[in-house]
Amino acid sequence: MSDSNPLVSVVLPTYNRPDGLRQAVASVAAQTYSPIELVVVDDHSEIPAREVLDEPTVGVDAIHRVRIIRHPTNRGGNAARNTGIRAATGRFIAFHDDDDEWYPEKLARQVDVFDGVSESVGLVYTGTEYREAGKTVQKQTGGVRGDATRALLLGGSLSEFSGVMVRRSVVDDAGLPDERFPSWQDREWFVRLSQHCRFASVDEALTIRYVEGGDRVTKRFETKRDESFPLFVEQFRPLARQLGIERQFVAAHRAKLGKEALRTGYYGDARRLLALALLGGHVDSDTLVHLSVALGGRVTYQSAKRLARAVRSRGVPT
Repeated sequence: MSDSNPLVSVVLPTYNRPDGLRQAVASVAAQTYSPIELVVVDDHSEIPAREVLDEPTVGVDAIHRVRIIRHPTNRGGNAARNTGIRAATGRFIAFHDDDDEWYPEKLARQVDVFDGVSESVGLVYTGTEYREAGKTVQKQTGGVRGDATRALLLGGSLSEFSGVMVRRSVVDDAGLPDERFPSWQDREWFVRLSQHCRFASVDEALTIRYVEGGDRVTKRFETKRDESFPLFVEQFRPLARQLGIERQFVAAHRAKLGKEALRTGYYGDARRLLALALLGGHVDSDTLVHLSVALGGRVTYQSAKRLARAVRSRGVPT
């Protein structure tokens, strides 16, 4: 690919993760696609991002254009991402995080999809490879496509934010991600984007996400339960009602939250949310299995987790 291709802006917010930033930027520098505009938004890190990226080993010289914007105070990842979107000048905008990586062909494959579809497609996403303790534990591909609004409201998923590329023109139509959401900001934005364009995908896991644990994940669940879930339901309940799926919409997102409660050790929340999801009409085998595991609490969950890992060790599912 050459500089005659459309410019792709990569928006990368960062805060106090110099090692992750080096890794993420190196994966941008290694892309087979050109030209790329990298917009790094430093949310007031203790070690400024500019100092990190000035290190010759990071490889920013391989990138067509690099812009570094530093917030004068820490404003949070959502605000940093929006700062980057406002500054981006490319026809397409891809999103990256300072704890993720990309395979070298990721951007090229997404632009190829855009080149092969109509202007009605405004978002293309890749699958995700999840790694934990240096090992690939899962590969996830597929998801909602086409006219995606109804599927998203019924709990359908795309990709991690760092697997998504959008047309700039669609962002201008739909508006920026909503900074009120402390989590599920991507999900909220994807629903709004789906009202302005169709979705397509690259059915390969070209985005790498490193799985976390500990207090940060626990806090993230509490935030989703207490803030993001109520706000999401309030915002999109009228749209779901208009489509005739209000009850299913609420139930589907209770199921999604309940599964996260189980993963983070909130077994009481998991039982309550999954039971309410089933009562609300979100009846599928996955929700039933999660509720069965939640009923047994920690011992049952840990046993199920060990079993799942043993199955994956025989061959990572795609």
